Amino acid sequence: MSQPATSPIRILIVDDHPVVRAGLTSMLGTQADLEVVASASSGEAALAMIGKTESDIVLLDLRMPGLSGVETILKMKKAGSAARIIILTSFETDEDIYRAVQAGAQGYLLKDTSLKEMIEAIKTVHSGKRYIPRDIAARLAERMMRANLTSRELEILKMLSKGLTNKQIGHALGISDNTAKNHVNSIIEKLEVSDRTEAATTAIQRGLITMED
Repeated sequence: MSQPATSPIRILIVDDHPVVRAGLTSMLGTQADLEVVASASSGEAALAMIGKTESDIVLLDLRMPGLSGVETILKMKKAGSAARIIILTSFETDEDIYRAVQAGAQGYLLKDTSLKEMIEAIKTVHSGKRYIPRDIAARLAERMMRANLTSRELEILKMLSKGLTNKQIGHALGISDNTAKNHVNSIIEKLEVSDRTEAATTAIQRGLITMED
């Protein structure tokens, strides 16, 4: 007796760039055991589709207008979606990786990933496991071991990136110069850097703050 055919893995693609959506749909559509059931241009559109498409896997861009990838993951989880999520992005700062995995992503891939690795990731995540490339996993482990910065420390980091002195920070936040200095020293210790300039540079490189902040 022949074995029953296995249903293909149903995939929802979420990316705000139409060329990316079309390219992924075309590439993955060549695989007999994969089926792209829908694509969405935003997190909001994905949330409207997720229940209707009964997707097994969501390939999700991290940075989109409106809901971000992380916000989309959180709303999918809150809505009770059983779809497993793989981030597919051009961004790989430590904070991007950390926030996505903390929100509930089971995979993390860069957009220059080969088709072979993408298929492997989809099948691995669909089987109930995680798929995070070794170099990204190492950075995630390092980020998770570091103590989290407080919201006040992140606020001060933004000020450091703009070149403010302890006195200027204290004045802006309504705290003493000495308290501002203590916060800066705590930031330097947590980021394991040597001075305030390196702290600001490191925070930008890791995605803790952005130049627009």
